[in-house]
Amino acid sequence: MVSLWSFTLGSVVLVSLLSLIGILVLWLNPQQLKKLLLPLISFAVGGLLGDAFLHLIPESFETSKNANHTAMLILLGLFLFLLLEKSMHYYHHHDHDHGEVHPFGYLSLMASGLHNFIDGLLIGASYMASIPIGIATTLAVVLHEIPHELGDFSILIHAGFKPKKALLFNFLSAALSIGGAVLALSLSSTPETVTGIVLPITAGGFIYIAGSDLIPELHKESNRPAIILQLLAMFAGAGLMFLVKLLE
Repeated sequence: MVSLWSFTLGSVVLVSLLSLIGILVLWLNPQQLKKLLLPLISFAVGGLLGDAFLHLIPESFETSKNANHTAMLILLGLFLFLLLEKSMHYYHHHDHDHGEVHPFGYLSLMASGLHNFIDGLLIGASYMASIPIGIATTLAVVLHEIPHELGDFSILIHAGFKPKKALLFNFLSAALSIGGAVLALSLSSTPETVTGIVLPITAGGFIYIAGSDLIPELHKESNRPAIILQLLAMFAGAGLMFLVKLLE
């Protein structure tokens, strides 16, 4: 039990610290940022899909007594993350009034905080299934959180936050993942119930993020060498998940 808590809390603290990577936005020009982001996004796509299809979905069906119920939860995960993404896009695309912090900046923080809380819940439930699955899910979260946190920090700056304040608020939002993880572990008296519900929803969410949020970003690049690099990074992300699968 001690190792379960240690692994889980260590993972969500790592995920929370990733919010500090947003400071790169202030150091890089848009062209440099684009060159950095696209390979990271490709790697994240491979990691998310690899975790979903190699870890989460097999484990969900293995522990489930009803395959139809599990399939419905995977579909529910797709819809839940669609709703979360829609709410974030709604608040992120409002106009910005110069000279003061626009309300959409705070609304963006609320949506991101919910997203991070859910990430913590997913990581906690994954570790309850097994340590290797928890590690794989943490890696998948880390891979998609890097471009996500860079984007969140950019949004806060655009909304009128000073850089230091944006960094602090973004970190506090990310730290909500710790609360999600603690909630998941607090329900450890019924681990099969928690993992049986959360793991398939996580799988659906990861498939949604990869297919609807990240892959369309890759289509914006038409340069052949860049496309080859994207594919290699994608295979590398999936390969990493396969290596973790071998540890199981």
